[in-house]
Amino acid sequence: MPRAQSVQLVYAGFWRRLWATLFDSVLLLLVACPALIFVHGWGLVLIRMQTVGGIEVLLGVTTILTVLLFWIRRSATPGKMLMGVRIVNARTGGRPTTLQLVVRYVAYYVSLLPVGLGFFVVASDPRKQGWHDKISGTAVVRGRLVKPARVRAPVPVNAVDY
Repeated sequence: MPRAQSVQLVYAGFWRRLWATLFDSVLLLLVACPALIFVHGWGLVLIRMQTVGGIEVLLGVTTILTVLLFWIRRSATPGKMLMGVRIVNARTGGRPTTLQLVVRYVAYYVSLLPVGLGFFVVASDPRKQGWHDKISGTAVVRGRLVKPARVRAPVPVNAVDY
């Protein structure tokens, strides 16, 4: 069946996205810090912050997989959901592909390289896209994912039905 496509995208701005990221970072710290304290103890956590061991690698991999899982399943992290924004395919406005989301995550590092410039361009870009969004073909928009309404085909009139 054909689908109606009349959804207007409202791009999420820099501050809304920043608050979402800060919320996600605090949430991550609330999980990671107790795990590190449990493994290393209070004193060693401060010393070991400069070294990477097994638990740090495990937390890093878990973080990456958790973010990707949220993006794939919900098109948003908890912070994005709290701020009422979601990730979409920039071309179609629909759900991004898994490949787009993986590329988006890797492209975060490109956005970070020159003192985070790739994130700050969100403030001035007309579509509020960072470099990671442009590289992956995604955008961050306000509002929930709306399923397009189904357009019903006209029912043929059959003379036998009368």
